[in-house]
Amino acid sequence: NPYLLPPALREELGRRLAEVALNRYPVPSYTALKAKIRATQGIPAGFDVVLGNGSDELISIISVACAKPGAKVLAPIPGFVMYAMSAQFSGLEFVGVPLHPDFTLDKAAMLRAIAEHRPAIVYLAYPNNPTGTLFDAGDMEEIIRAVGDSGIVVSDEAYQPFAPSSWMPRLAEFDNLVVMRTVSKLGLAGIRLGYMAASQALLNEFDKVRPPYNVNVLTEAAAEFVLEHADVLE
Repeated sequence: NPYLLPPALREELGRRLAEVALNRYPVPSYTALKAKIRATQGIPAGFDVVLGNGSDELISIISVACAKPGAKVLAPIPGFVMYAMSAQFSGLEFVGVPLHPDFTLDKAAMLRAIAEHRPAIVYLAYPNNPTGTLFDAGDMEEIIRAVGDSGIVVSDEAYQPFAPSSWMPRLAEFDNLVVMRTVSKLGLAGIRLGYMAASQALLNEFDKVRPPYNVNVLTEAAAEFVLEHADVLE
């Protein structure tokens, strides 16, 4: 998003940030910020979120939580470079499945790769980065069900503000689904804040490997303030 906040909001944000206790560590539960995200970003009732220093850290958290000898990460290619990099950093093997020449999802190849490799993590960027493709929802559902309880499927919705649909409302249908987002494309890329929603059982495991102070107090305060004005971002 190339636009700055309106001048009046920038001034109010400055006053809000000036009141932040910079001499204190963040309270690592981030209760108020998570409540604001749940209230404004369409998180289904009964679901919570885990926060990260942008989507990059969330991907790292997922990798560490799922890492074990022989575990694999699978994703369409071309895709977001951090899926493969984070897998490598965590000792996971990355398996890339090429898209069709028109950048649509090769569902048959994905299903074959899932059957062969039984990946611990499957990433499906929705829309895909860097192709901009919005994968077919029916194809994605088949992939989610094919992975089943042997792994998780991450719908990476970093570019959701530019898309007509989301998997967030369908979280309750799939115990193995994680929906990951960021506020970057809303116009807040500089504050580095990502969040992911999933079943509480999955979030509990991710939270075990999350650095306790991974969101700083200025990001926390800025996000809480700006999300009070989510209509302006839209």
